[in-house]
Amino acid sequence: MDKSIRPSRAFYGAVFIGLGIIGLVYGDFALVWQDPPKSLPAHQVIAYLCAFIELASGIGLLLKPTLALSARVLCPYMMLWLVLLKLPGLVLAPAFIGSWGAFGEIGIITAGAWSLYAANAGEHPRFAFAAGERGLRGARLLFLASLPMIGLVHLIELKDTVPYVPQWLPYPAFWACATGSYSILAGPALLGGFYPRLVANLEAAMLGVITLLVWGPGLATPDRVHVTAFFISSAIAVGAWVVADTYRSVPWLASGSTVRALSRL
Repeated sequence: MDKSIRPSRAFYGAVFIGLGIIGLVYGDFALVWQDPPKSLPAHQVIAYLCAFIELASGIGLLLKPTLALSARVLCPYMMLWLVLLKLPGLVLAPAFIGSWGAFGEIGIITAGAWSLYAANAGEHPRFAFAAGERGLRGARLLFLASLPMIGLVHLIELKDTVPYVPQWLPYPAFWACATGSYSILAGPALLGGFYPRLVANLEAAMLGVITLLVWGPGLATPDRVHVTAFFISSAIAVGAWVVADTYRSVPWLASGSTVRALSRL
């Protein structure tokens, strides 16, 4: 184990280990979150390959000697997941809000992988745009673009969102609207440099609480759907945490031009 590892990277790696194990156990993809066509040649073989990549990359993120290699593998892997599986739905069915939500969820996970790549993969002539400061800016832009997408789902599909709010919480429609509204507002706030460290960490914390409250109880009587949903939701929350961690050198209440001066890995 890398003793210098940050908690956000440790949890990100652990989540991908979990996804990899699920894929190997079931010999399949991660349900609706990772849904290539059934007509895909060698469907199960590719499913096992993806599970192996997730498991190996997750382990690699926890170990210092394999950190750079794992970041170099996981970032393009998540880019392909986003572009090949989620972008087509956004382009072909732009009026379907579910397409936006699906892209936003995987976009946040991808932003986390991209942040780790930018910080740890080192320079490569062909992929210099994805590394270092330029890569970090790209990861943050993907993150802030993804947040309103998932927030809009909460509001537009309110009747479908409310049932996921735990029954013991009063005013479930309020919580559904509040969480969705925060994600929508967080995007422009980050773009404008408005308390980015605080805003990004609150988003990550909110997504983590949602994961625990919505999907955590299902682990008591686990089945494939609940376990997969828990790990995907965890990946979204931890992806947001990884991006939020890139603002760690910025004071919590720094804003505007101060952020642009201080925001470094």
